[in-house]
Amino acid sequence: MFGVATPTAYVATVALGAALCTGLCVAARRRPGPWTPRAARLIGLVLLADAVSYVVALVVAGTFSWSASLPLALCDMAVIVAGVACFTLDPRLVELTYFWGLAGTLQGVLTPDLGVGFPHLVFFQYVVGHVAIVTAALFLVVGMRIEPRPGAVRRVFAITVGYALFVGLIDAVSGADYMYLRAPPGEWTLLRLLGPWPWYLVSATGVAFVLLVLLDLPFVLRRHHGGAP
Repeated sequence: MFGVATPTAYVATVALGAALCTGLCVAARRRPGPWTPRAARLIGLVLLADAVSYVVALVVAGTFSWSASLPLALCDMAVIVAGVACFTLDPRLVELTYFWGLAGTLQGVLTPDLGVGFPHLVFFQYVVGHVAIVTAALFLVVGMRIEPRPGAVRRVFAITVGYALFVGLIDAVSGADYMYLRAPPGEWTLLRLLGPWPWYLVSATGVAFVLLVLLDLPFVLRRHHGGAP
């Protein structure tokens, strides 16, 4: 799961990212000001640089493949969406970043599908990309208080299903396996707990919807009770 290195480097890097994320969110809540949009843009720059560097590195190494290297996996697309959200602060993109980041990317942090270890470039690209998505999600929503609006779960779920259908079509035409829609991942991930292919696609859809509802629940309850942000 962690490649040639011990898990220690991975855990330490993720822990450092978690500490930075916590510090940013606490600071934004306690001392909001002009610095927060600038911090968001910095996170966005890290995300977009990570996305570009991944593709460029594959092209330079001559290992780019149309069937495996396009940024079509949900985490890959989340990197781009979160990066743009950090620059624009668009509520629609912030919602996608929040739900995709905490319902999807966080799973990638906890059970990494990472075939190389520290200090390989891909190690840093994977860790930085995944941790930065989660950081963006929490900083934008918890720190900057750009919270999901009413109906966010319905919108995000519909976009996610539509995107999965689009990627599934590409998989069917090209023979690729983006988002593991045609076969399970080689490394152990939480998908293995949801049954064999293709049944894990159905169960994963149900789990995703439940996670979206749970992630939205604090905001629904506060709106219902008229609580202050």
